[in-house]
Amino acid sequence: MKETPFKEKVIEFLKERDIWYVKYWAGSQYTKEGVPDIIACINGRLHGIELKTDAGSESKLQAYNLDKINQNFGSGYVLRPTEIRPQKYPEFKYDRLTFDDWVWLYFGDNHAI
Repeated sequence: MKETPFKEKVIEFLKERDIWYVKYWAGSQYTKEGVPDIIACINGRLHGIELKTDAGSESKLQAYNLDKINQNFGSGYVLRPTEIRPQKYPEFKYDRLTFDDWVWLYFGDNHAI
């Protein structure tokens, strides 16, 4: 699955559950680099969600920012459609989840949409 349809799937899932989120648009001169794709408040906790395809890879700056979120008692992680890849930057602590694992872990659902 390409990143855009995956992003749409995740956003639709959050909307259906009335979860507050913002899709961060990077790339302009006024935005900070390495910020996760989606910032959400799930069950009272900040989530920094970096979306990747099953083949995509996080940058070192993205891994650093996910680690910083985790150090500050939020949840920072890489979310993929179906496969978990090895952690690219072991010096940083962040989870890597599939969509189904994410749904089960944070929403208690036993199936994805």
